[in-house]
Amino acid sequence: MMDLFTPQKTRKDELEDAAKDFHRQHPKVWTLFVKFTHEMIARGFNNYSAHAIFERIRWETDQADDEGRSTFKINNNHRSFYARWYMDAFPEHRGFFRLRAMTSENDPAKDLPELTPQDFPYVDR
Repeated sequence: MMDLFTPQKTRKDELEDAAKDFHRQHPKVWTLFVKFTHEMIARGFNNYSAHAIFERIRWETDQADDEGRSTFKINNNHRSFYARWYMDAFPEHRGFFRLRAMTSENDPAKDLPELTPQDFPYVDR
């Protein structure tokens, strides 16, 4: 029976919980996100891309494993949360990241596992 007094978990809640879990496991990503965002602000940008910030984090932190493959993975689903968290933490920079509506706020939770690189095997060509 559905509880009418407890808000139902949404897909957005699930995605944000995954981002928070990632953050707890990799706090350096937040440190770099803030650092690189502040660098772009200092360079005169009024807005910038969270996607570009994430790619720079990948560039700065990744190492190759014994097979020459990436050892550090950041789920792209986390980008919008980092952008929102940044603007909440630094309200003087609200609007620095352009945000879109999160359609997942209207979707019920799906109880899906977070996809990992193993879910997308490499294809040798």
